[in-house]
Amino acid sequence: MNRELGPAAAPGSVLVYDRIGANKRETWFLLVAFVVVIGGLVAALTYGFGYPPGVLGVVGIGLIAYAIFSYYASTSVVLSISGAHEVTKEEEWEFVRRVENLCIGAGLPMPRTWVLEDSAPNAFATGRDPDHSHVVVTRGLLDKLEPIELEGVLAHELSHIGNYDIRVMTIVTVLVGLIALVSDFALRYAWMGAGSRRSSKNKGGGGAALIAIAIAIIAAILAPIIAQVIRFAVSRRREYLADASGALLCRNPEALARALEKIAGDDEPLEAANKATAHLYLANPLKEHASLLNNLFSTHPDINDRIRVLRSM
Repeated sequence: MNRELGPAAAPGSVLVYDRIGANKRETWFLLVAFVVVIGGLVAALTYGFGYPPGVLGVVGIGLIAYAIFSYYASTSVVLSISGAHEVTKEEEWEFVRRVENLCIGAGLPMPRTWVLEDSAPNAFATGRDPDHSHVVVTRGLLDKLEPIELEGVLAHELSHIGNYDIRVMTIVTVLVGLIALVSDFALRYAWMGAGSRRSSKNKGGGGAALIAIAIAIIAAILAPIIAQVIRFAVSRRREYLADASGALLCRNPEALARALEKIAGDDEPLEAANKATAHLYLANPLKEHASLLNNLFSTHPDINDRIRVLRSM
């Protein structure tokens, strides 16, 4: 429905298009922050440790090779870790048929469909792009949700594919790995005495060189922590975006809201999930206890807030 031709929003309501636009802007801001963190880390290490160009070149080539391998191998690794098995329409009629219908409405290619034999209700999408995408649901989701609620969940997961969230989160995960590798390399280099060589080259300016080295070490320690915080923030913004896009796709925000309520009310943990893959799921599969830092380091926004936003659309 064209936004200009639609009815006026009621007081306190949220237009789906406004939510989509806001989340896209915030996600791009976070990705730019990621680039700034990487650039700042490299700059600090280069200046503080005085790396020769040859060393930086070798490390750079190694990191690029690691990034490319991780990007293309990540989907296979995720599916292998999850323990899901691929299903056809003949095996899971309701699930696969609804994916097909939603894909037609969204103009998306048909993803491969998988079922994870776990009684905890949840789902996730993965892949590099819409042409290489996968939708995974648990047996608990198929058994515990009504068909219209299942459609709301599938619309959410297909929105992750259509919005290229699956690519964004793959890239973000690779960037976190790169920052961790660079930081680990820098710290090992520092403990091996690289700083003394830089200091000896700057006679009369040894104090400044030591300060630069100290800054580089602090950057190497803090960068992975900052990168993880940004990764979690990107993940949370993509969940809000997929909620809004999914509501637009299935034309029924209440269906996803009801599904989220049932998932939130289910206390059973998802056995196959771990901290490396938790951010992929519809709802946080790790039943963590609340804490002061829970929101900062959470892979998902508060599920009650997601339900509230959906019901305001």
